[in-house]
This record gives sequence, C-alpha cells and structure tokens, in this order.
Amino acid sequence: MCRLAGDTEHFGGANPDPTMGRELLPTNVIPRHYDVTLEPDFQKFTFEGKVVIDFDVQEDTHSISLHTIEIDIHSAHIKSGDTIVTSSSAITYDESTQVSKIDLKDMVPKGKTQLEIKFTGQLNDSMAGFYRSSYKKPDGSEGILATTQMEANDCRRAFPCFDEPLHKAKFTVTLIADKHLTCLSNMDVASETEVASEISGTTKKAVKFNPTPLMSTYLVAFIVGELNYIETKKFRVPIRVYAPPSSNIEHGRFSLDLAARTLEYYEKIFDADFPLPKMDMVAIPDFAAGAMENWGLITYRVVDLMLDETASGAAMKERVAEVVQHELAHQWFGNLVTMDWWEGLWLNEGFATLMSWLSCNHFYPEWKVWENYVADNLQSALGLDSLRSSHPIEVPVKRASEVDQIFDAISYSKGSCVLRMISTYLGEEVFLEGVRRYIKKHAYGNTQTDDLWAALEDASGKPVREIMSIWTKNVGFPVVQVTENAAENSILIKQNRFLRTGDTKPEEDKVIYPVFLGLRTKTGVDESLTLTEREGVYKLPDLDFFKLNANHTSIYRTSYSPERLTKLGLSAKEGKLTVEDRAGMIADAGALAVSGYQKTSGVLNLLKGFDTEESFVVWSEIIARVATVQSAWIFEDQAVKDGLEAFVKELVSERAHKLGWKFSDNDGHVEQQFKAMLFGAAGMAGDEEIIAAAKGMFAKYRAGDKSAIHPNIRGSVFGIALKYGGKDEYDAIMDIFRASTNTDERNTALRCIGRAKDPELIQRTLEFTLSNEVKSQDIYLPASGLRSHAEGVEALFSWLSEKWPEVSKRLSGNPPILGSMVTICTSSFAKPEQLEKVEKFFKDIDTKNFDQPLAQSKDAIRSKISWLQRDRDDVAAWVNENGYQKANL
Repeated sequence: MCRLAGDTEHFGGANPDPTMGRELLPTNVIPRHYDVTLEPDFQKFTFEGKVVIDFDVQEDTHSISLHTIEIDIHSAHIKSGDTIVTSSSAITYDESTQVSKIDLKDMVPKGKTQLEIKFTGQLNDSMAGFYRSSYKKPDGSEGILATTQMEANDCRRAFPCFDEPLHKAKFTVTLIADKHLTCLSNMDVASETEVASEISGTTKKAVKFNPTPLMSTYLVAFIVGELNYIETKKFRVPIRVYAPPSSNIEHGRFSLDLAARTLEYYEKIFDADFPLPKMDMVAIPDFAAGAMENWGLITYRVVDLMLDETASGAAMKERVAEVVQHELAHQWFGNLVTMDWWEGLWLNEGFATLMSWLSCNHFYPEWKVWENYVADNLQSALGLDSLRSSHPIEVPVKRASEVDQIFDAISYSKGSCVLRMISTYLGEEVFLEGVRRYIKKHAYGNTQTDDLWAALEDASGKPVREIMSIWTKNVGFPVVQVTENAAENSILIKQNRFLRTGDTKPEEDKVIYPVFLGLRTKTGVDESLTLTEREGVYKLPDLDFFKLNANHTSIYRTSYSPERLTKLGLSAKEGKLTVEDRAGMIADAGALAVSGYQKTSGVLNLLKGFDTEESFVVWSEIIARVATVQSAWIFEDQAVKDGLEAFVKELVSERAHKLGWKFSDNDGHVEQQFKAMLFGAAGMAGDEEIIAAAKGMFAKYRAGDKSAIHPNIRGSVFGIALKYGGKDEYDAIMDIFRASTNTDERNTALRCIGRAKDPELIQRTLEFTLSNEVKSQDIYLPASGLRSHAEGVEALFSWLSEKWPEVSKRLSGNPPILGSMVTICTSSFAKPEQLEKVEKFFKDIDTKNFDQPLAQSKDAIRSKISWLQRDRDDVAAWVNENGYQKANL
C-alpha cells in the first residue's frame, strides 16, 4: 500500500500508467443501472435479494464478473424484458479478489443486455455492507435495525456489483419490510405497495425509491428499522434527522438546523445546487467510523449527530458541527464529483475536512476554529507524516482492500492542510473559483488529482500542478533550518526531510519541496517567498524580529537557534505573534526536541516562559507538548516523572484557579473549553484544591445529582476520581455507564475507567473491553485509558497477546478498528526490549489488514527510544535544577 523505510522517490513518476498492477474487474461489460430488491430477515440475520443490472456489452462475451462477499447466488440469467435469453453454466468464486464469475451458456453479443441475479446475503454484525445494529428500547427489550456501510469495498456484501468508484451507475432500490418499519434509501419514495413476503409468507410493504443520479457503489445506502424523525423545511429540499427509539429525537435539533444552513452555504460557495430531492441524516447505534456521506442518506455514530446540550460540553458541540459539515461537503466533493480510484481518497477527505473548518468558521466565528486548526489538524498531519512508515497523500493502491488503512491523518489532515496551503497561496476567493470550475466540469463524473490542479491553474494562472504534485506524490515534509548572518542582515534557510526518529538517510532526503516561507517581520507578512532549492539566502531589513511560516498555513517545521527561540518567546509576550504563530512555534519546538534538533530542556524552558499566555489554543499546545514528554518518559525514574507532573501543576494551577470551574451562560464557547482543560490538567497533576472539588462533585453526581458535574469537566472529574480513588470510584463509574442512556456520558465513562491503576481494576477493565456490554465500535475506548500509566501500557500488550484470536476474530470484518486496537496496545511502549516483544509477537501473524498502523506504532516506539537515549539525562537534570523533585509544590 505505501512505501516503508527508505523510499521517498517521486511516487508514480517512474510509472506513467498509475493503473498498472491494479486489481480491477474485466470491462467487457459496463453497468449502467442497478434495480435492487432486498428483504431482511431479522430472525435469521440474513436477507433475500434480487438485482437486475443493465449493462453496455463492450464486446461479444461468454462471462460476466462481479464483486461479492458472503453472497450466495441462487440463479443468474440474461434477460430481455421478461424473457430469459441465456443462463449461467457455472458460477465460480475467487476469494482473494472477492469476484464471482458467471459463465454463460450462450454468447452475449456487443450492445445492451440485462442480468438478473437472485441471492441470499448475511445481515452481519461487522458494521460492513448490509448489517444489523442493536439498541435498547425504552422498555428494556432489544431492538434491531438493518443499515449499510459500503465504503470502501462493502457494497459487494449487499448485492453483486461492480464495486469500483469509476463504475458510476444509477440505482433503483426497493426494500421489503414489515409495515410498521421505516424504510430509507438515497432517494425519495416513488411508491409503496403490499407484497407477499418470500421469507415469512405474510403481507409486507414494498417501498420503491426513485432512481439515483449517476453515482459510485460505495455511496449506496438503505435502512430498515423503527425510527423516529424531526424535519425542517428551512432549506430548498426537506431535511430530516432520524434516530431509533433509544435516542431522544429532539437531540437531533442542533444538527438538523445546522444542516439546513450548511447546505445553503455550500450551494452558494460551490455555485452548484444540491441535486437530490431530500437529505436524511440517521443516528446508527453500531457504526465503525464517525459518519458516512451516503448521497442523500448520511449515517452517523449516535454521539456525532445527536447533541443533548444540557449533558454535553462545548467540545462535543464543536465535534458534532464539524462532522455534520464534513459529511455535507462530501455531497459535492466525493458524491457529485468522485475520485476514479482509491489513491484519490484524499481528494474526498482532505477537501471535506477543509470545508468543515471553513463553514464552521462562517457560522461560528466566535469559536475561532482557524486558531485551533494549527493545534489540531496540522499537528495531526505532521505527527503521522514524521514517521518513516507514513505514506504519500496520493498513495498507490493496487488492491481495493488496501484502502482501509489510508483513512488516516494523511488523507484527512495532511490532505486538508495541503489544500489550505494552496488556498493561502492563491487567495481564498481564487481557490474557491477554481473549485467551482472543477465541480461544474466534472459533475456526475470521476476525476484524478490533476483535474483539480488544472481547474485551480485555470482560475489563477499559477503553476499549481508543478508545485502541488510534489506535495501529494511524495511522503513526508521538510524541516527548515534557519542560520542568521548579523553582518549581512540575512538568513540562510535550508530544507531537509524531517523524521521523528532524527535519522534521515541521504536516500530518503532527495525531494525538494516548494516551501511557502510566509515571512513575518515588523512590516507584515510576505507571502510571495518560496524556497524551491535545497537552501537559499534571504535579506531582511534587520534581524530584530522575524518568524517563518506566518500563521502556520504551510506544512513544515522551523528550526531556529536557541537564542532566536528565546527572542520569539519574548516577541510572543510583546504581542507580535498571532495565536497561530505562538501555538505553531511551540509545536515545532516540541517536535524538534523529539527528533534531536533541539534539547528537550530548551523546550521545557520555552514553555515555562509562556506564563502570561492568555490563549486557550496556545495553552492546549503547551499542555500537549509536556504530555508528549510525559508519555515518552512513562517507564522512567519515578522522581523524574513526579517532577514533570509538578512542572505541569506549576504551569497551570494558578490560571486554573483564576478562571475557575463554575460555568454559566455568559461563558463563551472557547472560554468554556479553556476552563475545562485547565481544571483537568491541574487536577491530574495533583492540585489538591481541584482534586477535593472533583471528589465533592463526583460524590453528588453518583448520588443522583446530575447537575453536580458540568458536562465540560465530566471526563476530568471521572479521571481525577479514578486516579486518586480506588475500587469504590471504579464501581461507581461502571454503574454510571450501565445506568446512562446518554451516549456522550457512557463514552466518557468508557474512556476513563482505564485510568485506574490497581492491578485488579486493570484486569477488570481488560475483561470488560471484550464483554458484550461494550459494542465493537467502542472497544478502543476502555483500552485507550490504560495508556495513561506504565502498568496499563504493559497490561494492554499482555492482554492483546493472550486474547489475539478473540480480538482479531471479533474485529475481522472491520480492519480500521482492528488497526486502531493494534496501535493502542503497542505504540505507548518506549524501550528497546518492548519493541522486540512487539516484533516477536507479530512475526508469525498475517498483518496485511493492519500493516500500516503496526509499522507506524513501531516507528513511534523507535523515536521514543532514540529520544530517551539522547535526552534522558538532560530532562532529569532540568527537573532537578528547577526544583521539581521537591515534594508537592
């Protein structure tokens, strides 16, 4: 899927045909229309199906090949109207390619034909294809609904099809179900009739939907189940939010209203109407991802659509807004215009990510999301891309099964950062004009990355393709080192590939990136400077004040001398740097310490100097950078670990007390998050007043007073209760989880229980993780909490080793979640012997479904090993010299 160690050559450059080696269906026939009829059986967890496919026959043919998984084909006929022209002589299945080949008794001539297939499929519980999802009804009984998740390659589980994004077709769906059940699909209902059920013989309803526009199979969706809904007509077409009876449907109101405003906004900035007659958004109790952009029928995790503003905090509100706006952006970018193959996945995900921030900023400017972008999206991208086992944005995909592993921070975060970088370079309005031209030209079609670059070149007259293909086709990004020449008032800037492990080899450092320097001086920002060579000299008016990568809109780290870093710290205090500059500078300094460009003590001193900082985003970056040190030092000497914790306490406690932890309607969105973050950081670092306050709130909360803990700090209070408590607090949080009907509250409990360090409680958490009480979609939540302490990290890997057959079997239908579990259970290690354990365990295991996350975990461990070897003594000395080894500051 992606290149591992040592290859940063220009991907695709040596091979002029990127389709070479791709595993594709034969194109002797091309599908134009699918007529799909499905009837789920909620007793046997199967479904009966019939699909009639209209084909263009490209050449005389004796066979037709289609994708299927766990589909039992009963019959296959070539038809003309109701007449059978010829039937199958044999049907063979290739498990490795997931292809059913239908050999025909007679030749089918070039022209048009129709294939009818009758089949049975599995209504699985793997959250893939046509699957079942369960929930608890208000009366305590179990409810089941049937729903879909086709992306990337699971439409083939629902019906035989050409399951490749290039094969766009129209789809007419008919669902047969009990009369009391709601049936939904991408389009609006064309008709509803009574039919005799093939499964039960009873009378059911057949709900037929209008044909879709041309679209790819991965966007097909249908749902059958008990659902409630709310509706708005504030947009040109009706919008509904649906949820099963386990959810309060009114909690969908925020998402519903936001969807109406967002669709209107996107229509305006894309200059293209949303082309479907309705938009439904549905909360699904079992859902592998956050949400899925099915055209006209978006599906979500419950927690990412339903928002109870009395029980969820500001951060959750922002998350819901971001997810809703991300999926709605896909209705144009991905659905109307679709990549022709999976290496263009980033076009979908990067663009939708960028648009969700753009639209969020439009509707909620007070949230200051672009400030947060630097600490969130950019750092997520740079973090993964600093590993040797990262991959290019446009990653060559040969087999469709490989694509599951690239739904990651490169496709989403780095993809969006590259687009934001080019938007800054061209100017936002010129960028959006290019996007409008792209959508207009390619509507209902398929594209490659170069098609977007061509549209942006057309709109701007600038060499976009030449600049951007270097960023998308190569792995990694540069570190830009700055050397000052005071005599000449100039700076020498040199770029090299940045690796977190700090051991870049010459053969890995051949790519020269076009680096947008964004030079900030006293006179403003010069966006025109681009470093296109290995190094360059730039003249400045003077060296009193300058900073590269203004607002951190470009993808690189900047390495300054320790003296310049100190001066920039002073410039930050003097108000010369924006929030983005301050947060980005801290992030760069922290990352450069990990890789050995700077000493960790220098970064800790830099952070110490930000004591007068007022920005939430900058503080979140400060806390995150100390946490990175703490996580790498998790197996180190306890006195040093205690010293780092004392440093955090000194950093945040005074400000936490000043802001307080009482919340009112007068608090702004950002202020709420700021209070919550400082409260949690200070409490977890041992602030006694906050610990006492948290314990008091927790006692009232567990006694039934839900108002005792504000939703903004619920996770922190639970975490503090567990860290400084024992079995009693653990049992109380488990009781809260079991009694709660609020998904956000239940998730908070799941995330926190791993913080309990008692060996018996660690074992209970691990046993609970694989119990039936935890949905497969949530299995990573209790496990992730165990990474907060050394005992938990060790226990996680021991548990994974022991339970591997059970874990891999349970998650086999969902490689992304399995990959996440592998990451959670391995990447927190920091010692050579621990890396050896990981390598030994997986040596004889088939890792093809998670080789990327595993390789990235091992790289992360290697980087910590190198970092500790370099700076173990440096940090110990700093902790000692600064007096943090004294008891309880």
